Parts: sequence; structure tokens; C-alpha cells
Amino acid sequence: MPQKKRILLVDDEATITRTLKLYLEGTGAYEVRAENRGSAALEAARAFKPDLILLDVAMPDMDGGDVAAQIRGDEALKDTPIVFLTALVKKQEVVATGGDIGGYPYIAKPLEPEKIIEVIERHTS
Repeated sequence: MPQKKRILLVDDEATITRTLKLYLEGTGAYEVRAENRGSAALEAARAFKPDLILLDVAMPDMDGGDVAAQIRGDEALKDTPIVFLTALVKKQEVVATGGDIGGYPYIAKPLEPEKIIEVIERHTS
């Protein structure tokens, strides 16, 4: 049986992390750790050692860009793929920008589970 991919999901909306965690783990292909505070994301990433991080851009305690910078600054995590989740752009803008924010791929909210799996697979293979 292939090893499950470890996904760290960081979003301040608990309903999003809960729903997405259930969906991804339900596929049998992923082990998901959810974190609802940006300020706790670096510590969670160090402990969990994810294969990929799904990271919300706009969070009340710490901006996703700042979290990404912290992760990139950590020697053990610097090569971990990060995909931003954001409600700040529309799906049409994802196409227009080639799907990147500041060099990071991103997924526009509302999230489509199939699209998330597609992005996870693209960035972890």
C-alpha cells in the first residue's frame, strides 16, 4: 500500500479545514493535519513534516504570505510545496495570472475538492 501524502491545511475558517480534512482523508490517499491559526502554522509544519501545505492567504492573526516566508526560512521545510487558498481572487483571475500569487500556485475559494486533489498531485509527484 503506498504511503499517504501528508497535507498541512492552514485556514482560519474551521468549517473549511474540517470539511476538507474529512474529504481528503476519505480518499484514503492523504493524512491531513489542520491548523486554524497562521501563527501556529510553522510549528505545525515542523512537527508534521508535510509533503504539501495548503495555506489561506487572509487570516486574522498572521498573513499567509508571512507564514510562507517563515516556512521558506526554515531549513527543514524550505522545499515543501505551498499552495495558497484565497477568496481574494475569482476563478477567472486564476486563469489570467496562470494560477500563481507571488510565485506560489493558488486555488480560488470556494474550494472544489477535485481541483484540490489535482493541485496536490501536481505539486507532490
